[in-house]
Amino acid sequence: MILTDVAEFAALLPPYRAILGLDLGDKTIGVAVSDLTRTVGTPIEVIRREKFTLDAQRLLAIVAAKEAAGLILGLPLNMDGSEGPRVQSTRAFARNLEKLTALPITFWDERLSTVAAERALLEADTSRKRRKEVIDQVAAGYILQGALDRMRMMGAP
Repeated sequence: MILTDVAEFAALLPPYRAILGLDLGDKTIGVAVSDLTRTVGTPIEVIRREKFTLDAQRLLAIVAAKEAAGLILGLPLNMDGSEGPRVQSTRAFARNLEKLTALPITFWDERLSTVAAERALLEADTSRKRRKEVIDQVAAGYILQGALDRMRMMGAP
């Protein structure tokens, strides 16, 4: 089930279950997971994209392993808030994923998440090679954390 409102998404989630945040790129999918109280989002993995069925299979394996209750996909809006081809691609991914899982799916504005992730990695003095390896999962962490903070501000369980 795809929900456009984070409040509706949060209302459907059972308590004490993790949620996953995803940063969808052309070549990779960054994955982050929340703790059971949905306070902190932690980057966990980068999936190298192959084709949708393989990507979804790996993603659903992570969902099962983490017993996740929902998915938050970063929505790559343009800086002026308009939607471009990358947003259409993200929405298509969500529609295809919706056919494979009953979990609620929502979107979170990911503008500047990669910039923030890059800055954090630079401040941590991460090598260029290592930054390239982990940037997408760190960006997924920023996406997830933004949504978690919003849900907490709304008083979501």
